[in-house]
Amino acid sequence: MQIPRIVTTAAANELIAKLKEMHGPLMFHQSGGCCDGSQPMCFTAGEFRVGSSDVCLGEIEGCKFYMSADQFTYWKHTQLILNVTPGRGSSFSLEIPLGVRFFIESRLFTDDELENLQPLLQIETA
Repeated sequence: MQIPRIVTTAAANELIAKLKEMHGPLMFHQSGGCCDGSQPMCFTAGEFRVGSSDVCLGEIEGCKFYMSADQFTYWKHTQLILNVTPGRGSSFSLEIPLGVRFFIESRLFTDDELENLQPLLQIETA
């Protein structure tokens, strides 16, 4: 069994479903920049342009999750857990007007898990 690099909590799943109803297909990106750039951001699918400086960790609830390649270097040994917390970030992420924001928790992969990770997904660029 392949181990996913990104998973979600029940709260994140509920929020993703709500945002899909409001906005249609979604995508996530985590740049690793300063301040709110270090939190995962949710966009309408295709709204954020990804390219060769990004990796796609997988899909969560049918939404692709991208991360800057530089940031992935630091996180590649951990499973990312997308969660939700009350509060207002200062980003353009779709959940911000709802008074909540996505955030990442993580845990280290075991040696066995590292040998069985899901491969990164191919990025389709225009």
